[in-house]
Amino acid sequence: MSTLCHAQQQGPPIGETVFDGDYVTLGIGAAIGPSYDGSDNYTISPLPVIIGSVAGIDVQPRGPGFAADFITDQSGAKIDYVLGPVVRARFDRNNSIKDDVVQRLGELDVAIELGAVAGLQVNRVLHPFDSLTAEVDLRWDVAGAHNGMVVAPSLTYFSPLSRSVAVSMAITAEYVDDDYADYYFSIDPTGSAASGLPSFAADSGWKNVGLTMFTGLDLDGDITNGGWGLSIIGSYSRLLEDAKQSPVTSIRGDADQLFLALGIGYTF
Repeated sequence: MSTLCHAQQQGPPIGETVFDGDYVTLGIGAAIGPSYDGSDNYTISPLPVIIGSVAGIDVQPRGPGFAADFITDQSGAKIDYVLGPVVRARFDRNNSIKDDVVQRLGELDVAIELGAVAGLQVNRVLHPFDSLTAEVDLRWDVAGAHNGMVVAPSLTYFSPLSRSVAVSMAITAEYVDDDYADYYFSIDPTGSAASGLPSFAADSGWKNVGLTMFTGLDLDGDITNGGWGLSIIGSYSRLLEDAKQSPVTSIRGDADQLFLALGIGYTF
């Protein structure tokens, strides 16, 4: 998984760092994002974050959730592999629905998506400390909400810019099956009568594609010694196919989706 500590381990020795053994980063922030997938109304929500590595198992955030990598990275390897479990909660249209018309369709249940992540990371792509990681999540709802499947590939480039600043850029996408598409984007005759929106039957397909930028800034000027740091995350995604054509998006919302988060964390 693309972290500054891992990139440092692939390049020339730079001395002892807080990331050489077990470490944990705990953070909290605030995020601004659409009130539901396809909405043009935005809400502010808290954003807790836990990142770390314990006994060779790496953990990174996955929306409201996490992914773990059970394959221990080999120091100095050109290619490392990623494999482990992933869990993600989905609160879409469960609360904070700001559109009165969409509210009339009713609140949806919280989905808990459980599955696996697999991928590989290529180290030292352009210089001794950067990396390029290709991953794919395969997740199924186990909470009885959408009861569907999500396939989420991503391609992430990571690089430190200095001893205190690191950045990453990720291209992401989500493919959803019929059950997922129907739950979040279809409108049956009952929902049409309640909301005034036309009936719509959504099928499987690519739900969205997007670009995410991350910047991390160490507050004492040395990211290798841990301590306090700031994080800024910005992303843009575009809904596609039936997710874009659904009346909750095309009539009441917008296919263009923006997300911004600012947080502070402590690494030890």
